[in-house]
Amino acid sequence: MLPIECIARAYLTGGGLKEYQASGTVSGVPLPAGLQDGSRLETPIFTPSTKAPAGEHDEPMTFDQVCEVLGEPLAARVRDLTIAILARANEIASDRGILIADTKVEFGVDPADLDLDIDDPIEWSSLDPDDVQLILADEVLTPDSSRFWRADQWQVGQPQTSYDKQVLRDWLSTEASGWDRADDGPPPPLPEDVVLLTRERYLEAFEALTGAPFNPPS
Repeated sequence: MLPIECIARAYLTGGGLKEYQASGTVSGVPLPAGLQDGSRLETPIFTPSTKAPAGEHDEPMTFDQVCEVLGEPLAARVRDLTIAILARANEIASDRGILIADTKVEFGVDPADLDLDIDDPIEWSSLDPDDVQLILADEVLTPDSSRFWRADQWQVGQPQTSYDKQVLRDWLSTEASGWDRADDGPPPPLPEDVVLLTRERYLEAFEALTGAPFNPPS
């Protein structure tokens, strides 16, 4: 797996909004003045992050930093693919009443294509993306890896009605949860009403996107 998280944003919110408010940029990408929570970006942008070990937090990266890790040709390829995935997803989802604010994808390569064993180290900057097959791996365009918003309730300048795990994030940030994200302790158990609301949102997104009822396997 490539050692970075590939993220594209079509709307400004979350951690990207906080960075923008502090510096006017997101992952080193300068943005116009006056944007607010939920603002649509003129074009989707690539805002990668580190892939932190379990228990640690990913940190934003600039494109130049990605180039230092992957080399410029491979960095440019994953940037373009990530943006293309989000743009195509929004073409589909917008017709079904959903806006995808941002998404994370991950890419990898097959070590066998490089005559390597699975545990052999890879010199990423030496790879030519025209000679190596990049593989889209892990989850793709799920509510866990993306922000899904209700299109008919989208309004700039306020938090959006979301289909994703923002419901969980919102509860964990309240005093009711009693959880300090900066602490090393695990988050508390989720209340049943938060679990049910999250499930309802996921099912609503599934049915809006597929046009079919969700029938879990028996």
